[in-house]
This record gives sequence, structure tokens and C-alpha cells, in this order.
Amino acid sequence: MQMRNQVEWVLHCCSLLAALPEGGRLSTKALADFHGVPKEYLSKALQSLSQAGLVEGSLGPSGGYRLAKPASEITFLDIVEAVEGKGRNFACTEIRRNNPCLQGHDPKGPCQVARIMWQADAAWRRELAAVKLSELTVTLERELPADLQERATTWVAARLGGSV
Repeated sequence: MQMRNQVEWVLHCCSLLAALPEGGRLSTKALADFHGVPKEYLSKALQSLSQAGLVEGSLGPSGGYRLAKPASEITFLDIVEAVEGKGRNFACTEIRRNNPCLQGHDPKGPCQVARIMWQADAAWRRELAAVKLSELTVTLERELPADLQERATTWVAARLGGSV
């Protein structure tokens, strides 16, 4: 399974939005510039987050994006599913039915391969659902060097929109 690049992009963008001061917003351009990604593609991914109710966007000179709810209420799974969808990552096409030795045998239920893959998908989703965006913020504050945090804060502050 390989997720689209936009999943990585919006996870990083949401971590940045989670650190904004109350009322602050960042434009798509600022988010794209900060992460060095194409603005047009990021815009589509942010729209997916907006449709899922994870971020709010506003237009105008002081517009931009902010989280639609507290970071403690947003999981990694919420963000991934907003971009990738909620469907399973493995689709069984029943190729076992092509087996020439199955004559007279009608397999019942999902195949063994599908069951294992679906169990793995469920475990992956449980892990992502267990991680809140707020936990990432705490990890970043703990692990990033103070000077890097300060430079990022200054960079973001110079580009903030909204009523800060």
C-alpha cells in the first residue's frame, strides 16, 4: 500500500495549524511554502480536510486555514481518511476462483489472504486512531531544537492571518 503524497503533506500542515495562536490562520501559499510542496495539490488536500470538518478555511487578505476543532479531538486516522477515504486498503478480487483445481468446490466467505490483509488494515487503523494530533505537537516541542522552534514560530508569525 502506498498513500498519496498529500497524506504526508496534510499531516505536517495540521501539526503546524495545531500550534497556531488562537484566531490565527495560515494561507495555502504559506503552508505550501513552509513545506516546499505544490500549492495547487496541497489546496485540494486541504479542501478534503475541510469537507471532513477537520479544518476551516476563509478567503480574503487575512484568510487561510485553521483547525476546526481542538487538536486533542483529531486523530491521525481522521486526517488520513479525509484524504484517502475510509475504504479498506486491500481489495480482494477473488482470484482463487481462477484456480483450475476448484472444479466442484465453491469457496464460502472471504479467502484466507483477504482475511489476513483486512486484519492488518484494521490494526493499522486502530494505531492511527489512537494517536491524537495534540500528541504530535507535544512530541515536536520535546524533540525539536529550541532554535528551530523559534525560527518556525517567527516564520509563521510573519504570515499569520486571522484575528490574532
